[in-house]
Amino acid sequence: MLASARSVDAPALEYYLAASARSPIALRLVLGRFLRILRREAGIEAEEAGKAIRASEAKISRMERGLVTCKPRDVTDLLVFYGVTDAELMATFAEVVQVSRQSGWWHAYDGVLPEWFGKLIGLQEAASIIRACELELVPGLLQTAGYAGAVVRQGYPFARVQEIRSRVALRMERQEVLVGADAPRLWAVLDEAVLRRPVGGEQVMRQQLYHLAQVARLDNITVQIAPLDDPACAAAGFPITHLRFELPALPDIVYLEQLRDADYLDEREEAEHCRRVLDHLAQAALSPQDSLDLLQRQLVHGQEA
Repeated sequence: MLASARSVDAPALEYYLAASARSPIALRLVLGRFLRILRREAGIEAEEAGKAIRASEAKISRMERGLVTCKPRDVTDLLVFYGVTDAELMATFAEVVQVSRQSGWWHAYDGVLPEWFGKLIGLQEAASIIRACELELVPGLLQTAGYAGAVVRQGYPFARVQEIRSRVALRMERQEVLVGADAPRLWAVLDEAVLRRPVGGEQVMRQQLYHLAQVARLDNITVQIAPLDDPACAAAGFPITHLRFELPALPDIVYLEQLRDADYLDEREEAEHCRRVLDHLAQAALSPQDSLDLLQRQLVHGQEA
C-alpha cells in the first residue's frame, strides 16, 4: 500500500500532538494504536514485527497497547518494515515518539506515586469526560486538603510527615485538571455512606461537605448521591472510573483500583458494560439538585449536632 493511501498520515499525527500536549501517556496510547494500524495494513503479524526489531511478539503487544515507552530506533525500524516511505510521516512519528517519552508533571512525585496510578493521572489530563462511582470515600479530584490528609494517614499509618504532605500535595495538584477552558466534565456518583463517614473528624468532614456543595454548582462538575435506602443504587459493588476522550484514536478506558494495583480496561465490551452500570446508577441516584439539597441538609445536621 502506498504511503499516501495509508489511513495514518502526518496531519493526523500533528493533530494528536497538539491535542495531547498535556498528556504524554495519552500520546503513547495514540502512538501504539497507529503502529498497530500500520502493521495490520501491511499484513504483518506481531511475531514478524517483533523479529524486525530484535524483540518478541509480547513487546510489540506492549508497544501497541501503550504499556511501555517506545524507543525511537524501534519505531523507525518498524515503520520501514511496514513500508512507510513518506519522509514527512516518518519525521512526524519521530516527534510523536519524543513527546510520548517525556515525563508528566506528576513524575515529580515519583517517591510517593505508584507507576500504575501515574497512568490514571495522565489519562485524566487527556479525557473529555470523567465518570466515577465511589462507595467509601470522596473522589480524589474532589477532596479537600484536610480530608485528603486524613485519608492518606489512614492508608499509610507509618508514613513520615513529609511523605504525607507530598501525597496530599499531589492530590491537590491533580485537581487543577478540572480548571480552565479545556477542563473535562466530571460526573461523580457517591454512595450516601461517603457523606456520613466522618473521615478526619467533624470539622474536616464539614469542610469537605461544604466543598462538595460548592463544586457541585460548577458547570463542568455533576455530583449525585446514591441513597442508602434504595437497593437499585447497589448495582456497582465497587468503585469505577470511566474515561472518555475526544481523540478518535483513544477508546474509552475504565480504571478499577485495588489496594496495591489497578486494572485498566480498554476492550470495547468491558468498557461498555461499565458505562451501562454507571448509567444505571446515575438514573437510580438522586438528581443533581436533590443531591445538593441532601448535602446542604447534612451540613445543617452536622452544625446542629
